[in-house]
Amino acid sequence: MFWRKQRAAIERFHPLHRALVLERGFTVSLYRDDWEPVIQSLAGHDQHVRRRKWAPPERAAGVVVPLLRVLAADMRPEGVLSVAADLRGTDVAEKNGPAHELPVQRPVLSVKQWYAVDPWLRVRAELRDGSVLELAVTERLRKRQIRKRNPRGKIKVKGKSKSVHLVRVTRRLPKGAAISRPGAPPPEWIKVQVRQGNRMVIRTNAKINGSRPDAQLTEGILLVSAEPFRWTPPGTAAPGARRTT
Repeated sequence: MFWRKQRAAIERFHPLHRALVLERGFTVSLYRDDWEPVIQSLAGHDQHVRRRKWAPPERAAGVVVPLLRVLAADMRPEGVLSVAADLRGTDVAEKNGPAHELPVQRPVLSVKQWYAVDPWLRVRAELRDGSVLELAVTERLRKRQIRKRNPRGKIKVKGKSKSVHLVRVTRRLPKGAAISRPGAPPPEWIKVQVRQGNRMVIRTNAKINGSRPDAQLTEGILLVSAEPFRWTPPGTAAPGARRTT
């Protein structure tokens, strides 16, 4: 009986909300305003479903939704916002590479190490000024399994991991858009590349500690995403960009 009620509640959610609950991700392109029903559906999740088993991934509300809100605020209504979110985590077999043995010393008996690579978020947004912003976040996780004999002779196995998020942002400007080097350099942890041509392209790359909570991870991603906008004069519209009233 309880499952039937919960299942009925899940079936009433927005289809993308259901995909996050049941499949832990989705890939879709929608117009700007079509994302608001998805966000509202996620906001009401706890009112209808309370079991953790059927909760959406934490990064959905902690990272993805705040990013969508920030990007949507800088888009035209007819702008398209594309998202590919894979929030299954790093335990999925296909995301893990082969393990290899590390040299050890007693009392450690063995150490196995392997890496997991999780490209868990891709976003593309058509912005109001005519530029296109592309965002990619990949988590790279080092995993170790350690077998150790304690002083009483008992063998214990424990795992250790260390992760980092690789953030890459690309802003493609419309033809004829002007750029201006910022007066102050970016933070040392953000690397910037500018490619000149028919369309100016500004890329930023950064590494963010994977142990940070979602709020700090989101803040870091937004800082990396904001850096390309320091290279265009404030308050100027790109040539040919459409305006909305």
